[in-house]
Amino acid sequence: MASDVLIVTNGLKETWPAIEQGVWLASTLGLKVSLLGLTEVQNPAAIDDRHPLEGLFERAVGLFQQQGVEYSLEVRNGSAEEILPQRVKQSDSIVVLGPLGRPQIKRMITGRSIRQFLEEIEQPILYVPQLKLPVRKILICLGGLGYEINAEHLAMQVAMKSRADVTLLHIVPPMDLDYPTARAVRENWQHLEQTNTPVGRSLRQALEIAKSDGLTVTVKGRQGNVVEEILAEVQEGKYDLVSMGSSYSVHSLRQMYSANVTSEISDGSLCPVLTARYKVG
Repeated sequence: MASDVLIVTNGLKETWPAIEQGVWLASTLGLKVSLLGLTEVQNPAAIDDRHPLEGLFERAVGLFQQQGVEYSLEVRNGSAEEILPQRVKQSDSIVVLGPLGRPQIKRMITGRSIRQFLEEIEQPILYVPQLKLPVRKILICLGGLGYEINAEHLAMQVAMKSRADVTLLHIVPPMDLDYPTARAVRENWQHLEQTNTPVGRSLRQALEIAKSDGLTVTVKGRQGNVVEEILAEVQEGKYDLVSMGSSYSVHSLRQMYSANVTSEISDGSLCPVLTARYKVG
């Protein structure tokens, strides 16, 4: 179990949804909140001006007190990309953050910050592009390779505590290979939970866990490009939270030839995305 929910802000108003969603997550899981404020641009000429973090912290503290969550406040100087990966090594936190207002030219050159955070942070991350409360529908993406196990377990905890409905989703990508398992997946993609394939076994296990927790759960399959189909399902199903895992390590050989689906979904989704990295043991 995580020690706390670490919410990150650089003082921009666009980070407020992450604060609200993070407080909800902390309250749901019974965890304390650590609010990390980052002073990313230091201007000596504006030393007497009111710092953007001040107003946001005041508003956040009011919310924390209203929700009755235990909290702590912290301020550090430096960019999120520099400070955050080092900061999270000090605790077993669930990290919550939203868009940090990077200039478009920077995003074009280096990509969105969330991609770097997913690569460098081992702890679970809740990325909040926009606020979605209350959370009534959760989409859990299953790939059948085991990468999603930790994310699935965390999402199930959230669903159980918030009594949200759960949909288990698996995407069958285009396949050129012709061997027994591939054929079984290709021919039975609408009811994979009934097959003896790796993803079928994964779906049945997730179904059993959800039902034993008393959750309302359904299984859904789609065919096509993985990223496009997940984003389409999120939009069509009007989900409030998406959960998905990542591979053993973002530096694995698999990442050299396979799209980082988690990053693509975090970039493109209009609802919060909860990710947790696969860990051995």
